Parts: sequence; structure tokens; C-alpha cells
Amino acid sequence: MSDAILTLSGVSADIDQYHILHGVDLEVPAGELTVLLGRNGAGKSTTLRTIMGLTTVTAGEVRFRGEPITGQPTPRIARQGIAFVPESMGIFSMLTVRENMVLAAVSGRMDEQRLNWIFDLFPPIKKFWDRPAGNLSGGQKQMLAIARAVIEPRELLLVDEPTKGLAPAIINDLADAFEQLKSQNVSILLVEQNFNFSRRLGQSVAVMSDGKIVHRGSMADLADNEEQQHELLGLGLGEHQ
Repeated sequence: MSDAILTLSGVSADIDQYHILHGVDLEVPAGELTVLLGRNGAGKSTTLRTIMGLTTVTAGEVRFRGEPITGQPTPRIARQGIAFVPESMGIFSMLTVRENMVLAAVSGRMDEQRLNWIFDLFPPIKKFWDRPAGNLSGGQKQMLAIARAVIEPRELLLVDEPTKGLAPAIINDLADAFEQLKSQNVSILLVEQNFNFSRRLGQSVAVMSDGKIVHRGSMADLADNEEQQHELLGLGLGEHQ
């Protein structure tokens, strides 16, 4: 296994009076796609938000490229090379697709070569360039959210439930795009419920339950072990699309 680009060691986090994360230990190998699985309410989304500094760490440490980022402001964490695509997608509906992309290019003008790569990755971005983002379909909005996250080179991409509510054809397009991102050596931590999508893309996997990591290993091993799928997630995940 390659060196970890991101490490969570004994991370606990609270939201209001609720204890959500209870000593999370997680490693994201550099240059790989890691899937974070678990039932609803297990703490997956909170883990991503905690990495980005959006939820306060009450114990433990988050390290990126070996350096502690625990407690840093979210903009500072992002500037170090981490992009976050929340489940809400975070796009600006009243602005055009182009304006959304311009705002995401915080370092200055968009790089033309990189923009053309994104157009190849997500053709609807080019097609609807001057249309309001709010007029896009759910799948197109998800593509825009990911495009905004990668308009500048990122070392680590955190993505929360990208396939939620999307049609199978759009999910397949997203999977193709993630395959291309993987080929660019972008490290990815993906929270996902669609097991076929996760199985296709994931190299390593971690499973959460009640705010803790209860399983870590290769996605291939978990995909081949239906008994373990039932034990860890309470589902015959191989039966789901």
C-alpha cells in the first residue's frame, strides 16, 4: 500500500450536544480512491466535514501529507490542496456555469488546458456554459460541483454521496469521470451508498458504524465477500444498483 496522504488518528467530534465521531482512525493512501461506507447516521459525512475544519475536533489529530491540519480554518485547509464536494453540491444556482467555475478558480484565471480537460470529463459543462446553474439536471449539477472542485490541481478530493438520486446512465458517466481523475493520481475519499459504483472505483475501503471505523481493507476483498457485506452493513450490497 502506498503512503497515506491523509491520516485521522483517534479523531472525535461533536455537533452541538451530540457526540458524532468516537476515535476515528482512517488512512487515505496517496494516489488511490478510498471508499467510506456505512449505514445512514454512521458518521461518514461528519468525517468529511471534520477533515475540512467544518466540525470541531474534540480529540485526536488530522494530518495531511504528514502535517497536522487539526483546528485550522477551512480556507487554509483548502489552500493546501484539499477540495470538498458536499452532498448539497454547493453550487450557486443563480449564477451561470461559467460564473460558478470562475469563482472556484481562486488563484486567478482558469487554465485553458485544464478547462478543456474538464470539458472532456464533463461535456454538459461546456454545453451549458452560459446557462444558469439552477437550470441543470441533478446529474449535471453534480458534474459542475466536481468540476469546480478540480478546476485547480488538488492533491486530495473529498466527495460526499455523488450518485444520490441520479439515474443509472448519469451514474455511469460519473464513474467514467472518476476513473479519469484516478488516472491523474488524484487521491480521493468517497462517501457512497451505491455499492456497484463503489466496487467499480474503490481500491481501499473503510466501513463506519456509530462514529468509529469498524473495518479497513481492500475493496476487492469486501466485494467478493457477501457474508462480510451483511455483517458490516446489514445489506446484500451486491444485489443493489
